[in-house]
Amino acid sequence: MNSKKYKDVLYEVREITDLRDMIRSSAELFSDDPAFLVKEVPAGEYVPITYRTLKSDIDCLGTYFAKVGMKGKKIAVIGENSYQWVVAYLAAVNGMSIAVPLDKELPSHEIHNLLVRAEVDAILFSAKVEDKTLDALEGISGVDLRIRMNGVSIDSDVKSWETVMEEGRNALLEGCRQFMDVEIDPDVMCALLFTSGTTGNSKGVMLSHRNIAANVYNMSKYVKIRRPGVGLSVLPMHHTYELTCHVFTGLYQGMSIAICQGLRYVQQNLKESKATVMVGVPAVFEMMHKKVWKQAESSGSAGKMTFMMNLARKTHMFNNIKRMRKIFEPIHSAIGNHMELFIAGGAAINPQVIRDYEALGIPMIQGYGMTENAPIIAVNRDYYSKAESVGPPMPGTEVRIFEPDEEGVGEIICKGPSVMLGYYKDPEATAEVLKDGWLYTGDFGRFDEDGFLYICGRKKNVIVTKNGKNIFPEEIEYLLLEQPYIEEVIVYGVLEKKSGDTVVTAEVYPNFDAIHEKFGADLSQEQIHDIIKENVETVNDKMTNYKRVKRIKLRDIEFEKTTTRKIRRVKGGVRAEE
Repeated sequence: MNSKKYKDVLYEVREITDLRDMIRSSAELFSDDPAFLVKEVPAGEYVPITYRTLKSDIDCLGTYFAKVGMKGKKIAVIGENSYQWVVAYLAAVNGMSIAVPLDKELPSHEIHNLLVRAEVDAILFSAKVEDKTLDALEGISGVDLRIRMNGVSIDSDVKSWETVMEEGRNALLEGCRQFMDVEIDPDVMCALLFTSGTTGNSKGVMLSHRNIAANVYNMSKYVKIRRPGVGLSVLPMHHTYELTCHVFTGLYQGMSIAICQGLRYVQQNLKESKATVMVGVPAVFEMMHKKVWKQAESSGSAGKMTFMMNLARKTHMFNNIKRMRKIFEPIHSAIGNHMELFIAGGAAINPQVIRDYEALGIPMIQGYGMTENAPIIAVNRDYYSKAESVGPPMPGTEVRIFEPDEEGVGEIICKGPSVMLGYYKDPEATAEVLKDGWLYTGDFGRFDEDGFLYICGRKKNVIVTKNGKNIFPEEIEYLLLEQPYIEEVIVYGVLEKKSGDTVVTAEVYPNFDAIHEKFGADLSQEQIHDIIKENVETVNDKMTNYKRVKRIKLRDIEFEKTTTRKIRRVKGGVRAEE
């Protein structure tokens, strides 16, 4: 029901001061409802864990932490998404310890470096990453508390989840109140998160209870999860986008969190869990989008589907979800027939993907944020959104455009209760982005007449021509990725030695499967280059002259990516000519 009449409508939500307050109030409001849906065996059914049990388990583990002197100390958590992962994080922060979520995909030497940088005192890990974690701990002293979150370790120094939970439960029964009665200071660091930036070294972002709770509280004024809601947890929980926007916001609103078994199980788990909400990065939604069209083309129904989608757009028929589920029954059935909302974030998404999902009867919105703001800065409302925009500023967050040009484009800066405390032990880096309470995001953007924010691109990626024109690579990449034979692309400028001007260059990883299916497998490099060049020229025809791609560089392998599927870029929008 995408309508401007909802422009100023905010949902009524309960105030929370911190994450412990959030869990306590949710346990009271939704006591016997399922907080989590988990699989005890891979091929088994989802089993519910209630809000009452969630709070009890947090209290038990938190009491254990308090009993062994973890207050004020740093507790790392590493492993795949799981119920235990969330309990560990919340037990840490709600007892005034500091949670340090780590990326399970990192190699052991990088995990080692982060453990040292964070000055970790304890660590919880899953069975799948035990070997890597223990390897990373080699040579680090002081991390005496080591807990495996599932199963029993062969290492005698590692405690089992069951052991520490039982000790915590017994301590509670004996009257230990250290965890239950601890005073939460909402303005001190409770979480230390390492960014997964696409360039440069990761920074340690210090967040407080107030930072995170304010994000959950204010975001919920724009987006409401209809109960009984079920969200499939797909993205890694160490990433603040998944943790705050999906897990914590879901728990705050009384949703059930279904743990996904992995990316290849997304469609299966959507069906099994009867998920109504899914939060994802563009790569996930774009992959699903391509699959839908490929299936439609192979079945010969692409023409009919396009006609019905155009009709839905013209008549706003997509507001009637029940009707849309009947019209596009194969697509809705493939994802469980319960989906009510897709939410994209973590990177820029092609607006056409959002428009297509909406026309298929699957409402979709996008937002914008960064770890340094815990993370959301702007987000579309669930009932009033624009596909091209990341939405208006989140309630409680002030957003400005710093030094806008004649088109209103400038650096996005924001101020509000979710702005981080700073970078851990890095006052110089902190001073670069925090000025008089304002967070300088490093992203360029603009506002429209309705107050919606549009992201133009990263400041460090901007290509500046000899004539002083700014080119945002992301804008060109959107268009190139719409082409059938381009799988991945990075656009940057190359500074020519002779002319001294900057030439727009596209480095392309072709869609080899699509090319071979259409043109055959026996193609020369030159023939593939010509096919890609034709795709590029199609895009060039849509752009002004100074933005046109003049050079093409082909790749044989995919670009290196972060664990959230963002391509790692070489720092800077302009490179010297080779």
